[in-house]
Amino acid sequence: MISPALLTLGIAAIATLLSISTKEEIVKVATAFVAILAGFLALCYLPWMFKLAVISVPLVLDRMNSWSTDL
Repeated sequence: MISPALLTLGIAAIATLLSISTKEEIVKVATAFVAILAGFLALCYLPWMFKLAVISVPLVLDRMNSWSTDL
């Protein structure tokens, strides 16, 4: 199950790099769409533990950031 996830993550990474490096707007939109779609597909292929980590890490970092600004 990990190999399809790695394949789609690789596609998402390449599409993201192409989206950042290109100057044409249509290519940026198309590669951004491919990156988002491949990212969601990668999340579908990942086991539950990885999905939980992907979802919980940004939440924990946001909570830690709000604690540092409260001081």
